[in-house]
Amino acid sequence: MKNYLLLLLIPVCLIACKPTAPTDSLLVENSDQLNEAIEKATPGTEIVLADGVWKDVAISFYGEGTEQQPITLRAETPGNVFLEGQSYLDLAGEHLIVSGLYFRNGYSPSKTVIRYRISEDSIANHCQVTSCVIEGFTRPNRFESDRWIELYGKHNTLDHCYISGKANDGVTLMVYHKGNEHTKSYHQIVNNYFGPRPRKGGPRAETIRLGGSETSMTPGYVNVSDNYFEACNGEVEIISDKTNFNSFTGNIFYKCEGSLVMRHSDYTTVDGNMFIGDDDSDFYGGIRAINTGHWITNNYFYRIRGEEFRSPLAVMNGIPKSSLNRYKQVTDVVVAHNTWVDCRSPWQIGVGQNKASADVLPVSEVRSAPPIRTTIANNLIYNTAVDEAPVVNHDDIDGIRFENNVIDNAGNDFTDFDAAANASIGMNPVNDWLYVPTGEGNALLDEVFPGYGFDMIESDLFGASRGAGNKVGAISDFTAAEGYAIDKSLYGPDWFAPVKEQPEPAILSASAAELTTVIEQAKDGDIIELTEEVYTISESLVINKEITIRSSSSAMVALTFTGSADAPAFELNPNAVLRLENISLSGQGNQGAFAPLSENMSSPYRLFVTDCTIENFGSVLIASKGSFADSLILTGTTIRNCQEGFILAAEEKGDYNAEMVTFDDCTFENIGQNVLHFYRGGYDESTIGGFLTISDCQFSGCGSDNSGVLLKTRGIINVFLTDNDFTNNAVRQVAVLWGAKNNHHSGNTVSRSGEIVVEEQQKLELLY
Repeated sequence: MKNYLLLLLIPVCLIACKPTAPTDSLLVENSDQLNEAIEKATPGTEIVLADGVWKDVAISFYGEGTEQQPITLRAETPGNVFLEGQSYLDLAGEHLIVSGLYFRNGYSPSKTVIRYRISEDSIANHCQVTSCVIEGFTRPNRFESDRWIELYGKHNTLDHCYISGKANDGVTLMVYHKGNEHTKSYHQIVNNYFGPRPRKGGPRAETIRLGGSETSMTPGYVNVSDNYFEACNGEVEIISDKTNFNSFTGNIFYKCEGSLVMRHSDYTTVDGNMFIGDDDSDFYGGIRAINTGHWITNNYFYRIRGEEFRSPLAVMNGIPKSSLNRYKQVTDVVVAHNTWVDCRSPWQIGVGQNKASADVLPVSEVRSAPPIRTTIANNLIYNTAVDEAPVVNHDDIDGIRFENNVIDNAGNDFTDFDAAANASIGMNPVNDWLYVPTGEGNALLDEVFPGYGFDMIESDLFGASRGAGNKVGAISDFTAAEGYAIDKSLYGPDWFAPVKEQPEPAILSASAAELTTVIEQAKDGDIIELTEEVYTISESLVINKEITIRSSSSAMVALTFTGSADAPAFELNPNAVLRLENISLSGQGNQGAFAPLSENMSSPYRLFVTDCTIENFGSVLIASKGSFADSLILTGTTIRNCQEGFILAAEEKGDYNAEMVTFDDCTFENIGQNVLHFYRGGYDESTIGGFLTISDCQFSGCGSDNSGVLLKTRGIINVFLTDNDFTNNAVRQVAVLWGAKNNHHSGNTVSRSGEIVVEEQQKLELLY
């Protein structure tokens, strides 16, 4: 009878505990009405922002709601309230809810877009921002730092939001832990859609950062779960965890050129995440472990191709007696029940070991402390093609305990370090990227190491019990994975579609008289065909969208620029993507062929030149300070009779002006100086560091105005000079390569052009 009465009371209690409906709903149509409504709000009040564009709106939302009667600020129609111009939202108090807002077409003047604090003594607790969008709300200058979302206080939530397009300096989402009122915060960051975030070309471009080095000793207890990260490419750290006891579970990282990094954290839980890459980038990353006590379990990695800092699993070397802001030794870490499929060198131990650079670095920068007391057990590596080095030891691997790991290396036994048992594993492809053991002939998967505390790993990647049928790898119950597919509708607002339908590009014709107008009227992705033999343009062609300009036939079209001195033939604006094909572009000897804006280059541009001729310019391309070329690709193109070539050297202190720079089958003739000046200053590991490929090119008669270096690449991390011909160039050196980094040369012919020099170590200015 007592049990029966208890069952009757449970529904009553649940109803009593549910938040009650708003007692007061107010529709506001302007800032004055909004501020008045906020000032008068009491528990249960619902403030409704009228549909439409709200421009230059600074919202300070303070209120004292209750758990049962929160104060709500919402859009009249989710997604139809647009905050534009210089707008932002600060919220503080107790039990507030914000929903349905859309930030676009502007940027915040206050250094944040959404902040869970109004002032140092007015912070948010138990507050929720849900079903909101921040899209492209980035500052005009990429060096102006801000953070789109700042979390303070305790027990706050960010959920079902879409956050994309931050191109300027600063982390996208920052959790602060300065002061006891912000520690042990238990914030919930769940079911959000993060990205894309473009490559920034410098540090300080994480998507999420929890704390900072100065607060790295504090407990966080922040939960980052069930989020979708797509193309979060700002820098090497997608997530930088810098406080303790945080958890990252059930997240999907799709084609992200970075890693989930335990940067200054201890006792982090990383469980049940998926890292999905492909062969189209060598920079997709996985998990990087630093510090103490992490449990990395039930994670799945597919075609993660990154190396060292972006390795599928990077266990780092530390710095003895490290300062708070550098690298502490890895100790007492558990890596168990994970699966790697077709990843390149999936386990890399001692990453960052740099003892060979001790002569050019201070002692405080030498990472010489290898990981210790760390267990890697019950993991599965599966390769459809042979990987020559599934486990890479950068220093001393003796501190790693390997137990009951299994590897199928496409029939090629791997025996180094006794890291894993070789087997032939039957695997079924569930979809394009998910492979699951068949359960037949896989006896080694049943031999599970029962390590200390391993009984706490109760379920697998898909939530199935590990119980009696426990298996090696991330998936224990193979049937639970059948039919799995990513459902993007689970992430972000239900009213917002992150993937826009792309219409088929239109092919437009343009005569000489129409070219400027056709470019202005073209839609993103359109193709403009030039139908006449000769075009003369006197004003710069402005490119602010994705456009292809090409000859309408196999004959090369002549495009002559007669504009003023120093003006560019093509002015590249933020987000410009210009593809130039089969065009002969010529100037008057004192202008630029291409140039980004001199200021306010808020987003990267891309330039692709194929089968063209560029001649008689003062410069081919000069980067402005703050500009950034995501891709600069020239193929089958001749560049001649120009005073200067490509100058990508406007930055310093770790930032740089271009990421992927490629010259393939190109000819350079009579370029006076700076054929290429590609520069990155400062010692920093947070970026790709520039990627330069020059292959099958010819250089002749270049450098007559410069007796130094033909191809200047100081500080660029990735440089490949392959099968080029350097003849009769008036320089002392063709290039000075950084041997300790990823700089290589092979198959080049050098005649009367100096030499290619390799400096194994280069001393650069420290950034920390």
